[in-house]
Amino acid sequence: MLGRLNHVAIATKDAVKAAKIYGTAFGVQISEAVALPEHGVTTVFATLPNTKIEFIEPLGEGSPIAKFLERNADGGIHHVCYEVVDIIASRDTLVKEGARVLGDGVPKIGAHGKPVLFLHPKDFSGALVEIEQA
Repeated sequence: MLGRLNHVAIATKDAVKAAKIYGTAFGVQISEAVALPEHGVTTVFATLPNTKIEFIEPLGEGSPIAKFLERNADGGIHHVCYEVVDIIASRDTLVKEGARVLGDGVPKIGAHGKPVLFLHPKDFSGALVEIEQA
């Protein structure tokens, strides 16, 4: 069911600035900033040979990462994202096994234009997990 690691997300107050550091220091390709109002974030991706790093900053007052940044003023790892072949089947299996899906359980379109869901960190050793339809 679980596919490859799609990305690791780092919450920051300035996604463009954070991504530029990776671009300069490691010579990786950096995407343009993209606002995702439905998720309350602006994203910038650093593309590595085997995965991506997603830098996320709050978008709007109701941003879900604003509280994270209040607790972690310097930013930090926010979540990991894994690909799944069938997000609905994966969701149903995870729920059957006792995992909690955040929100209403209906996939939303994520930064890559594909359906995503987030899973409760208490069910995954304290790590917020995102699954994305491959």
